Amino acid sequence: MKIALFTETFLPKVDGIVTRLTKTIQHLVAAGDEVLVFCPEGAPASYLGARVVGVPALPLPLYPELKLALPRPSVSEALEAFGPDLVHVVNPAVLGLGGIWLAKTRSIPLVASYHTHLPKYLEHYGLGMLEPVLWELLKAAHNQAQLNLCTSTAMVAELSERGIQHTALWQRGVDTELFRPELRSQSMRERLLGGRSDTDQLLLYIGRLSAEKQIERIRPVLDALPGARLALVGDGPYRQQLETLFAGSATTFVGYLAGEELASAYASADAFLFPSSTETLGLVLLEAMAAGCPVVGANRGGIPDIVTDGENGCLYEPEGGDGGAGSLTAATLRLLGDGSQRQQLRQNARQEAERWGWVGATEQLRGYYRQVLNGSRRPALVG
Repeated sequence: MKIALFTETFLPKVDGIVTRLTKTIQHLVAAGDEVLVFCPEGAPASYLGARVVGVPALPLPLYPELKLALPRPSVSEALEAFGPDLVHVVNPAVLGLGGIWLAKTRSIPLVASYHTHLPKYLEHYGLGMLEPVLWELLKAAHNQAQLNLCTSTAMVAELSERGIQHTALWQRGVDTELFRPELRSQSMRERLLGGRSDTDQLLLYIGRLSAEKQIERIRPVLDALPGARLALVGDGPYRQQLETLFAGSATTFVGYLAGEELASAYASADAFLFPSSTETLGLVLLEAMAAGCPVVGANRGGIPDIVTDGENGCLYEPEGGDGGAGSLTAATLRLLGDGSQRQQLRQNARQEAERWGWVGATEQLRGYYRQVLNGSRRPALVG
């Protein structure tokens, strides 16, 4: 198959969407498919056998790490020369809308996928009143596609309820060869502790430091657990505010980590806390579980697809007058309280992660592509 991917985010950016795309491209090419990627400029000209076309882009004012690339004639020319069997638009916003238009005007089969819960992000940027408008825009865009893929059962259900048609579940994946318990390291643990004493209560967050991730909810956990230490791995537009919010606490701002250093950070902590309640999946939770780190996540969005409370991690309720802080603290206490139970959670988390390889996720995607190319819209596609 010849597949043209349009994405609003790609390398050098690092996030769950980019991880899914890079792994998908790797396995599509390995399966013999030809892949052409359209993305905002800044990416390499090729990636693991796929050609990459960078499109000039401007940063989004409220979200500078997200760049808006406006379609231009060179995009149309490159698509025409490639002659794709199928177009796949990822989180269509601006460049993706161009991909939709090009596919429709050329009668090329079209798949869309939904990865970022943008309507729920709006309230964290003071724009909650625009949520109904954004849902209408998303519905108009996604309903151009023969198939709309979501990364969790919760998102399949929500998009269907919002009027987005032909939804299906694109199963999760994680690199269990990179993220593994054996990378637990005393030197990495000391780095995460930032020179503080080791109390066997090292909490970890990995991801973007942005408002919608609700990282501030961890501060009451530190206040309730005097022995707890926190390492925040990553960076983003909310870092300065978080440095103020966590001032005086046992918190280390580590910055970005990648590769085996990142995997070692997961494996070296005592608990992974992910307070965000806006996740369509929460890939970092699956990476933590693969590394054998017990996790606490919100009982919302795609996270309950990954975490079974009390079996391979703990869930907290993010609603309430305290913003879920009490429930997050209780879930963390529950996880840290019993050493033998924590060890069992580590083992169960790893076993869960081992069920979800990128090869299987990509083969499922290729099956969806073939069904779309065959003109199928069978109910069996619905996750």
